[in-house]
Amino acid sequence: MENKQYIGQIVTVKMDRQLGTKHPKWGYVYETNYGFIPGTMAPDGEELDAYVLGVGEPLDTFTGKCVAVIHRTDDDDDKLIIVPDGFEITDSEIEEKTAYQEKWFKHIIIR
Repeated sequence: MENKQYIGQIVTVKMDRQLGTKHPKWGYVYETNYGFIPGTMAPDGEELDAYVLGVGEPLDTFTGKCVAVIHRTDDDDDKLIIVPDGFEITDSEIEEKTAYQEKWFKHIIIR
């Protein structure tokens, strides 16, 4: 699991899906800010994706702390969980807040 090294790191996320916007292909609404870490490369050939949790407004960019990784066991596309530094979140809260998209994938949360 190569993305575990991000846990505990401060990273900047560039949003390509802001809170409240619709997915262009599947039509569901993003219940979180969702973006990518510029300059990274994930196994799927795209930049590494990230959910920004603990912020209730649409954002263009966000710098925060990686507290977990959602590792999809049936897809080649891990997702970082980024929160404001010092923000506490449980695994069940991560599951709840990302379910709008992760419910279609088998995954585990790595801390």
